[in-house]
Amino acid sequence: MDILQRLQQRQNETFDLHAQHLNGQMVNVLKTIGFDRQYLRAEGPYLYDQAGHRYLDLLAGFGVFALGRNHPTVVQVLRDILGASLPNLVQLDVSLLAGLLAEKLVAVTPPGLDRIFFANSGTETVEAAIKFSRYATGRRKIVYCAGGYHGLTLGSLSATGDDYYRAGFGPLLEDFIEVPFGDLAALERALQGRDVAAFITEPIQGHGVWIPPADYLPGAATLCQRTGTLLVADEVQTGLGRTGRWWAVNHWQVEPDILCTAKALSGGFVPVGAVACRRWIFERMFNRMDRAVVHGSTFGKNNLAMAAGLATLEVLETEGLIENSARRGAQILAGLQPLVSQYECLKEVRGLGMMIGLEFAEPRSLALKMAWNMLEAANPGLFSQMITVPLLERHRILSQVAGHGMNVVKFIPPLTLSEQDVEWIVTGVTEVVADAHRVPGAAWDFGKSLATRALRMKAGMS
Repeated sequence: MDILQRLQQRQNETFDLHAQHLNGQMVNVLKTIGFDRQYLRAEGPYLYDQAGHRYLDLLAGFGVFALGRNHPTVVQVLRDILGASLPNLVQLDVSLLAGLLAEKLVAVTPPGLDRIFFANSGTETVEAAIKFSRYATGRRKIVYCAGGYHGLTLGSLSATGDDYYRAGFGPLLEDFIEVPFGDLAALERALQGRDVAAFITEPIQGHGVWIPPADYLPGAATLCQRTGTLLVADEVQTGLGRTGRWWAVNHWQVEPDILCTAKALSGGFVPVGAVACRRWIFERMFNRMDRAVVHGSTFGKNNLAMAAGLATLEVLETEGLIENSARRGAQILAGLQPLVSQYECLKEVRGLGMMIGLEFAEPRSLALKMAWNMLEAANPGLFSQMITVPLLERHRILSQVAGHGMNVVKFIPPLTLSEQDVEWIVTGVTEVVADAHRVPGAAWDFGKSLATRALRMKAGMS
């Protein structure tokens, strides 16, 4: 089987194959917004299409490619493992590679997290955290934040505070309680009965890039300690250097009881997730020999995943990528924040490290206000597409809207960006935001087209 030859022979069938056998609606979305490109090669923070055009990837596979794509160190490590004919997933055995990766993770996680459980994804780590919390505390209730996102399997979906993802999948798990993100008083009320197993939160909410008040996470940790509630930090997206520190909780000197990580740990190659937790939680969960396999994951400790994780941590340290994340992220923020005072639709530019959000809001001037309301009536959050689509079409910058129905554009690029990449971003965003403030203009012609399509879709659904 010559897989490369097969790919070359059928590369023009990509969208047809997906439309026929996979998620055809995703193909429709990509074609509607002009994102139906054919990328044939990838290196670092760049994608290359059929014509050889280079794109700057600020989506990074939803944060998977922290090291950039096809990092040579990770590639070589995986080749070495594949060529070594090692035993893999013996199951009634323990793996040296898993032990080495666990040792390294313990060394870089907040103090006290000295037990590791390996899974295949972020949502699997959240499922494990829910189970561990309930068993260790003997309590059932889980408190989570409105607007938070923890995954799409049933347990993690029950802790996801967004009805867009939850609608139609109920009933979800019982004893899950929602509180507003950043509201310590509401959290205190939820925990006051001392019957909550865990409070789970993203340190920075990914859907919207919402950064909490300075006292929120420290205050939440104090409330959890006082009420015997476990603090679970979902660092699936924010961890491993994304915010300019090893973990986002480090910005607030918070030490959670359980920490979930995934995405970037894969090196961009092999799915892997990890739960780091306090020793007593782990030992209460696996408290006897006959409970040694009471929770597990068949592929969780496979050799390739463990090797990819080890290589990723090595690269983060030796190449100074966490420091680069902080430095380049600050440069992007400094370059874009002046636009807030210049353009009335741009409400805020915020972020930490390589996790940046551009929030747009209803303008004051009459012409812009009318145009804005036309878009919002067709579909809330549509204005953001007037930013992401031209960024791709005119500047070859791939980005995303930060969440359903919100006017926030999000950048989560690889941590390897150069100063020239920062200039590319600032130049592109400045031009696109300026163009979106010209009414009438090409941007609003495109906006009207988006609104018309959105209204037609609504009519078809009704």
